[in-house]
Amino acid sequence: MRQAKVDRITKETQIRGALRIEGRGRYDVSTGIRFFDHMLELFTKHGGFDLTLHADGDLDVDQHHTVEDVGIVLGQLFAKALGDKRGINRAGYFVMPMDETLAVVAVDLSGRPALVYRDLVRVRMIGDLQAELVEDFFDGFVNNVGANLHVKVLYGRSSHHKVEAVFKCFARAMRVACAKDRRMKDELPSTKGLL
Repeated sequence: MRQAKVDRITKETQIRGALRIEGRGRYDVSTGIRFFDHMLELFTKHGGFDLTLHADGDLDVDQHHTVEDVGIVLGQLFAKALGDKRGINRAGYFVMPMDETLAVVAVDLSGRPALVYRDLVRVRMIGDLQAELVEDFFDGFVNNVGANLHVKVLYGRSSHHKVEAVFKCFARAMRVACAKDRRMKDELPSTKGLL
């Protein structure tokens, strides 16, 4: 089983996380931001991962430190659990409808961080989450897992649906990228010889 544990303790946040890639979609998530918890829970369920993540952050200051640091920890968990990445698909993409909304996410676990993020959200808050911080979450993730991640909402009306479609899409793309290819089980998915 590919799994990992990470503890990240700073003056701004204290985060403890555990991930199992070959999971059953089980989650135990608490960040102090309920809409963000919901997004992480559905990411876990749709990815087929198991995730335990507890964050205690300085929410009295702002949500930024908590949301970004959770992205950092999730990236570290995946990086640690994937190890040398031998035999994985490496790349994955998914297109997700969420009622009137359509989103697409593509990820390449290339070792090179890059993020392109377009969610079409024009409100300040979605539930209790500061909407602009979703991009910071993904930025923390890509910089710590080492991935190219492209996220785009093509159209939609509901901001809730836009962000939910993004997280479901992200889950399904990561599920494919992390999956093992039996034909290439001992191979590194790169002509360079390293990721």
